[in-house]
Amino acid sequence: MQQHIRSRGRTPAGSHVPVLVREVMECLRPAQGEVVVDCTLGFGGHAAEFMKRIGPTGLLIGLDMDLDELQRTRDRLARVGPNIHTHHTNYAGISQALAAENKTNCDIIFADIGVSSMQVDDPSRGISYKNPGPLDMRMDRRLKRTGAQLLATMDKRELSQALWELSDEPDHEKIAEFIVNQRQVLPIERTEDLVRLIFAAKNTTETAWRKQARFADLHPAARTFQALRIMVNDELGSLRALLRQAPSLLSPGGRLGIISFHSGEDRLVKLAFREGYAGGIWSATSVNVIRPTPSEVHSNPRSSSAKFRWAVKA
Repeated sequence: MQQHIRSRGRTPAGSHVPVLVREVMECLRPAQGEVVVDCTLGFGGHAAEFMKRIGPTGLLIGLDMDLDELQRTRDRLARVGPNIHTHHTNYAGISQALAAENKTNCDIIFADIGVSSMQVDDPSRGISYKNPGPLDMRMDRRLKRTGAQLLATMDKRELSQALWELSDEPDHEKIAEFIVNQRQVLPIERTEDLVRLIFAAKNTTETAWRKQARFADLHPAARTFQALRIMVNDELGSLRALLRQAPSLLSPGGRLGIISFHSGEDRLVKLAFREGYAGGIWSATSVNVIRPTPSEVHSNPRSSSAKFRWAVKA
C-alpha cells in the first residue's frame, strides 16, 4: 500500500522518505565518535543513519525550523542512540547551535534543503497546491510574514522577478499581473484561490489541463508555490548563511554535504564549492552533481529533482 502511495508522488501519512541516503553516507563517511550536525533534521531519516555510524561515542546535533516535528523526531531518534541534541532553528543558526553545545567545530555538516513530506501534506501549512488550506507557507510559525501577506504587498515587478529567479516560471509576468489585479478585488488568502488564479493566467482550467497532461507533467501551480515558499522562509538567504559559516565550523578533514531541489540553490552550492576549492578552503569537492538512481525515483517520485554535492575541509 505504501509503495502504491509513493508511486503517485505522495508519502504515507505522517512519514517522509529520505533521499540519496546511500550516496550521502558513502560520500560523507561518518565514523565512530564524530560530531555531526544535521541542519535539516525533519523526520530523521538521514540522522538515523548518521547515528548508527557515529555510535554511542559520537554526537548528532539536529536543527529544524518546525518545533512540533523537531520534538517528535528527537523522541523517535532517542531509540536509535542516546547522543542526540536538538535546536529549534534553521541552518543559518548553526553557529549558535554549536556554541550552545560548547563546540567550536564538528566533523560533518549536512543539509537537505527541501520541504518535508509531512509539511507538504499538511493542509494547515498551505505549502502545497494539492491541498485546500490557508496560504501560510511558514515552516517556522515564529516567522512574521505568511504567503498571503507576501502576495498582498509585493509589487508586480518584484513578483514577476521572484517567480522567474526562484522557480523558472515561464509565465511569471502574466501570473504577477493576475495576482496584482485580483488583490484589488479580493485578497488571495487560500491555496485554492491562488491555484485558480494561476490557471486563469495560463488561460486554461484544471479540468482541461488534467485531460491533456501526461503523468510526468509539472502542475501549472507548482513553480509559483515553490517560489512563494522560498520567499516566505528566506531559504536562499539561509543557504548563503550556511555556506559562509560552514568552513570555519568544520575540523580539518571535515565534510559538508548539501542536497538541493532547485537550480538556484544548486548554483549557490556549486559556486561556493568551486570558489572555496580555488581558494584552498576545500581540499576536495564532488566533481559532478550526484542524482538519485532511476530505481529511487521510481520508488520515491519526490526525489526526482534532488541534487547532492559535497566538499572536504582542507
